[in-house]
Amino acid sequence: MAEDLRDAALAYHREPRPGKLEVEPTKPLGNQRDLALAYSPGVAAACEAIVADPKAATELTGRANTLAVVTNGSAVLGLGNIGPLAAKPVMEGKAVLFKKFAGIDVFDIELDAAEPDDLIRVVAALEPSFGGINLEDIKAPECFEVEAALRARMAIPVFHDDQHGTAIIVGAAVFNALRLLGKDFGAVKLVCSGAGAAALACLDLLVTLGLKPENVWVTDIHGVLHTGRSDLNRWNARYARETDLRALDDVIDGADIFLGLSAPNVLGRDQIARMADPPIVLALANPTPEIMPDEVRAVRPNAIIATGRSDYPNQVNNVLCFPFIFRGALDVGARDINEAMKTACVKALADLALAETSEVVDRAYGEPAQGFGADYLIPRPFDPRLMLELAPAVAKAAMDTGVADRPIADMDAYRQRLSEFVFRSGFVMRPVFDRARREPKRVIFAEGEDWRVLRAAQVALDEHLARPILIGRPAVIADRIRSLGLRLTPGSDVEVINPESDPRYGTYWRRYHELMARKGVQPDLARTVVRTTATVIAALAVDLGDADAMICGVEGVYGDHLGHVRHVIGRADGVQDLSAMSVLVVPSGTYFLTDTYISRDPSAAEIVEMTRQSAAAVRAFGITPKIALLSHANFGNADSPTAEKMREAVARLHRYHPELEVEGEMHADAALEPAIRERIFPGSKLKGAANLLVLPTLDSANIAMNMVKSLGEGLPVGPLLLGARRPAHILTPSVTARGVLNMTAVAVVDAQESASGRPGG
Repeated sequence: MAEDLRDAALAYHREPRPGKLEVEPTKPLGNQRDLALAYSPGVAAACEAIVADPKAATELTGRANTLAVVTNGSAVLGLGNIGPLAAKPVMEGKAVLFKKFAGIDVFDIELDAAEPDDLIRVVAALEPSFGGINLEDIKAPECFEVEAALRARMAIPVFHDDQHGTAIIVGAAVFNALRLLGKDFGAVKLVCSGAGAAALACLDLLVTLGLKPENVWVTDIHGVLHTGRSDLNRWNARYARETDLRALDDVIDGADIFLGLSAPNVLGRDQIARMADPPIVLALANPTPEIMPDEVRAVRPNAIIATGRSDYPNQVNNVLCFPFIFRGALDVGARDINEAMKTACVKALADLALAETSEVVDRAYGEPAQGFGADYLIPRPFDPRLMLELAPAVAKAAMDTGVADRPIADMDAYRQRLSEFVFRSGFVMRPVFDRARREPKRVIFAEGEDWRVLRAAQVALDEHLARPILIGRPAVIADRIRSLGLRLTPGSDVEVINPESDPRYGTYWRRYHELMARKGVQPDLARTVVRTTATVIAALAVDLGDADAMICGVEGVYGDHLGHVRHVIGRADGVQDLSAMSVLVVPSGTYFLTDTYISRDPSAAEIVEMTRQSAAAVRAFGITPKIALLSHANFGNADSPTAEKMREAVARLHRYHPELEVEGEMHADAALEPAIRERIFPGSKLKGAANLLVLPTLDSANIAMNMVKSLGEGLPVGPLLLGARRPAHILTPSVTARGVLNMTAVAVVDAQESASGRPGG
């Protein structure tokens, strides 16, 4: 390890507090009643319910979503037998991955138990505490004995990730390598270097997938596993061959697959040259593999290669699997993780590699991933679709094989719940997506060449949300579609407006000149603007009925786009000015903030208008608006121009819009915490926590939005443009492809409302 990396890693573990885990309560404990409910005497009710029905523990405790990650530190990856205490940082890291990738709570448990019987006895006694056991870093062959005994004794899933997690990823990589080459499992020869826990689990699973045992040759530090050896145990003896061949070099000829789970540099160029053409090489020793990829390619440029390293394609990384196989197992109350569940996980993982790559993955790795092929056999670890594909596949296999105590009745609803975890905007966006699907509309994208727009357009088509129209150069759009591995067909799936040659150019510039003639725009300038300004083209398309809604702002300055939208589309009848509302999805809920981008210092009348428009937009998300007008003042306790303005706006809202649940002026904590508000202002018209926060100035709104987004781990949706004559939304350059997709659905719903004669957002 490089010295700078070592120093950084130690600092990471030390600061700002030691370790990588903490425990947080899931229930409030802020007063005497909370204490009475959480502990004595209220906790007795939960205990008695579990005595009456042990299954009630699933509903009354966190057991069903809690794992133990258990080790004795006898075989820590890359470090060996370092003991349980030194293994604790690794187990904490594993716990963090479970939480990050699958939302599973974990306690890391490091046991001073070198003997298998001791380890088995202690872990078995943990069953009442956990929904599953992840065994980790236990040396072979003891790990086989420990796992087998615990699976037999415990009615919860026990999974030794070093064995089966590796096996699942290797299974998916081999599955897709053979798929790519058009070969069958039953017809290939495999040579394995290594006969430890991971290697044997890989071989077992590959045999389950169709590999023939008679086509498998296994070697270890002493050579080929053959029936004449006296040092084999009952686990590796299953792969011993009756043969006179003794070394890896003796058995490599004609091998279709090399599987290495052993030691650095045990395979040479000459041996690669004697393998089948093209060879499949999985050199998984870490950090130095059995043979480096460049050495393989020097002999066989067409080889298909996987390693355990992140700096080469096809990284075999257990994080692709273990969070999601446990997610599916826990969600159905599985008593075991059986072969069918593992096989289902393999096939789901393999199939996912055939789908388009994910924008989230590209952002994590700093470049777009290639599509399915020799350098992209398996997904990358940060692909958010892993949860959505693997967990349901595992859950279904558990149900099909009868090991699920809590079968899932509605798999579509289950997938939606998983989606809401992966994309935290999922819950708030669900009603919007559902409405959009009922009547997809034509949405035009000003930045049609942008990769985020293209990805969003692909998903919008796949999910029947919209009919995208892209502004851009057809050749550039086609090239980027190919490089992203998308399936869009310009001119067929999506309409393309080419600013350089679209036949509507004459109509568009004349309409623009008509709108702008009294604003100093002469015909020549109108021609230039319409030829060069995509936002103007998009706005004109909506204005003239060639599109139902527009989205712009993925590139450029918000104010510039706003000016074009104001000039071409303009305000709806009766609207004083446009405003912008941002949505933030944070762990505590969904909040709407207005006006975050347009109104610098709105008057009381303008605040009333933006509040009314924002409330209508909140209802479009299927949420009842609970509105707080915020200020530095709290219900008249201070006077200033902004406080008086907010006070007047509240009075007008109460007088003219009694249907709205609105209160103010107030501090933000009073808006979000009903107990504070009730103490200082009993009888408030606002009940419960506010979800629509109206701020007095652009500065305060934008600062609050960005602060909450960063400090509160907020996921932004929007901003939503309110008050336009026709549906239009201006995004910001920080938007993701998922953000573009969310706003596409919002734009479609706005267009539906506009077509029905009701005012849109």
